[in-house]
Amino acid sequence: MPDATPTAPTPEELLAFRATVRERGRELYRDLPWRRTRDPYAIWISEVMLQQTQVSRVDGRWQRWLERFPTPAALAAAEPADVLDEWQGLGYNRRALAVHRAAQAVCEAGGQMPVAERDLVALPGIGPATAAGIRAFAFNLHGVYLETNVRTVLLHELLAGRDGVTDRELSALADLTCPPDGVDKGTVPLSTSGAGESSAEQPDDPRTWYYAMLDYGAYLKRTVPNPSRRAKAHARQSRFEGSHRQKRAEMVRLLLAHRADPAGGAHEDALAKELSQLEQKAGRTAIGAKDARALLLELAAEGFCRQEGSIWRA
Repeated sequence: MPDATPTAPTPEELLAFRATVRERGRELYRDLPWRRTRDPYAIWISEVMLQQTQVSRVDGRWQRWLERFPTPAALAAAEPADVLDEWQGLGYNRRALAVHRAAQAVCEAGGQMPVAERDLVALPGIGPATAAGIRAFAFNLHGVYLETNVRTVLLHELLAGRDGVTDRELSALADLTCPPDGVDKGTVPLSTSGAGESSAEQPDDPRTWYYAMLDYGAYLKRTVPNPSRRAKAHARQSRFEGSHRQKRAEMVRLLLAHRADPAGGAHEDALAKELSQLEQKAGRTAIGAKDARALLLELAAEGFCRQEGSIWRA
């Protein structure tokens, strides 16, 4: 049960908290490739890829994505199937289509990534946290970046022993502790030398601050029982294998694989048979033609595929 009347941290506690985070950020700084750019498009792609995906899986895939789709215009001009194909292995295919639609919206508005929060969250798939990440890391602007590692640090340091902590309370703390807008120093990352500087010598700005929060939070997750479980918004991720989500992902992969066929796709019965074989090979129940069709219609309604005559195409 959450406390009825939570006690706000004192100014002294907030100062101590900021000093701790800055010091831990200096010690634990990770020189990740997306931290070496100020390009808001590249940072946006990294933020979306990192949602519920391990850093080790994103490193490499992010670089490959930017080689294939280096700008919002290049992404907007791509076929949805090509975008889905590049996304495979990162999970949650809906994110790929949302990024594609957002890139098209950016290009329709002139081709430049917006800066204002209201304009960012108006784009498909960009919520307040992603918008805050883009604003902090690309533009060095103050914001409420309530990402899972940030939650972890706030809960561990400022809300120890509290359960059922709401995002409203966590957002207020993130807003309170994030420094004001920083000075943009061009393309040179502000924190690449963090491991060799004292906290006092480091810039005290949103970009450096949230890198410190991310790195300290990642460390805490490895070394203490996950504090994020004490957040009211925390939800244990459902099992993927055998789930409806897993069957959707398999069907998308089958559709993409059949793009190389002479017909550019596959008959519904062939897709049903292949999906059923995959399920049986994994020790699960076979998929019937009716269920396979329902899956294809569901995916088509969301823009993942289309039916042309008797052929289904990604």
